[in-house]
Amino acid sequence: MSKVIVLGAGLLGVTSAYYLRQLGHDVTVVDRQATPAAETSFANGGQISVSHAEPWANPSAPLKVLKWLGQEDAPLLFRVRADMRQWLWGLAFLRECTPARTRHNIEQIVRLGTYSREMLQELRTARGIEYDQRTQGILHFYTSQEEFDGAEAPAAQMRALGCDRRVISADEAVRIEPALAHIRPQLAGATYTAEDESGDANRFARELVERCRADGVEFLMSHTVTALREAGGGIDHVEATDSEGRFQRLRADAYVLAMGSLSPLYAQQLGIRLPIYPAKGYSVTMPVKDASMAHQVSLTDDEYKLVFSRLGDRLRIAGTAELNGYDRDLNRVRCEAIVRRVEELFPGAGDTTQAQFWTGLRPATPSNVPLIGRSKLPNLYLNTGHGTLGWTHSCGSGRSIARIVSGLEPEVDFAFVGVEARRAAVTAGALSRA
Repeated sequence: MSKVIVLGAGLLGVTSAYYLRQLGHDVTVVDRQATPAAETSFANGGQISVSHAEPWANPSAPLKVLKWLGQEDAPLLFRVRADMRQWLWGLAFLRECTPARTRHNIEQIVRLGTYSREMLQELRTARGIEYDQRTQGILHFYTSQEEFDGAEAPAAQMRALGCDRRVISADEAVRIEPALAHIRPQLAGATYTAEDESGDANRFARELVERCRADGVEFLMSHTVTALREAGGGIDHVEATDSEGRFQRLRADAYVLAMGSLSPLYAQQLGIRLPIYPAKGYSVTMPVKDASMAHQVSLTDDEYKLVFSRLGDRLRIAGTAELNGYDRDLNRVRCEAIVRRVEELFPGAGDTTQAQFWTGLRPATPSNVPLIGRSKLPNLYLNTGHGTLGWTHSCGSGRSIARIVSGLEPEVDFAFVGVEARRAAVTAGALSRA
């Protein structure tokens, strides 16, 4: 048994801790917040969306980004700053927009997503976790014929990789989700992935923390990591302060960096450059007001880059991305644009007078492919950079990094950092469970 410190108690940190403990490690999780999953995992879109595999960086993106510059309610907004990290990230983003890079990135995202969804299902059953989950699939709908036509090729690639994202007519979309009847005249078509799911990511993380604690995982909450200290070619210790400002040195045999958008700031102290930049996303949560107008199936509005999930008697709508450094301020224009779109699609479905707005910083890589694996330091491991798909990829990423730390081969064919991944069958059902 080795001692492992996991830095970060969001979805990726908590799932890493769970699977590390299952493999026999002595695990401690450190986080600056008082409760787990209190930042990016707090109020996300709620989708377990293997079908949401087309990255932001795709051949159509550059022209869209130029069109959206300066548009306050744009789905993807670059706020140009005197920030070299933003410029370097933007240049890398443009390099990922070629057809070949897009196809490669979709392949990585689908393989990890399919595996992760299976791991979530196994974990949910094994540990009896409830989180307002729904297993009714995810329906991507299109009110633009151009956007619908553009979805066919990525959907075909996903089907070839084992993600059954079917292209369907507008009428079939309304049969699957009757709440779309209101906008039937505007619908160009849709795609539907029956195996995808949705649920409350924050509730899942809190429930899993309780299982972790019962299994012996220690959580040091309200502990702010101030530095990672290197000695002898590896991490020697972590420096942190607790809620009362007391300084601590925390030592382990291995360290997992799962601190979301903060990860590159800590890695930079060690001479490691991580291609991660914060992409501020927004969400709106409101009570269901008229159940007859509210959606039951989780939806994705691809034109407006919004996702819709039903969490019990609440509606969660999330999306958009704003690249504006580490700014966390709520932009009312962007919040109101989300509410306006919800009212256009599902008038009266939610109680907008009780809408709760939230914003969080997603740790985005230019390719949308996360960084999972070994760093250049032999005892520092990465599980970060998941962007909009942290919930979708959390269980697969957590299990994979736990196996890598344990010296075991990952079970999924994925471009792991610092790891020679096994080239195996891409369908999770064909993977060994050694």
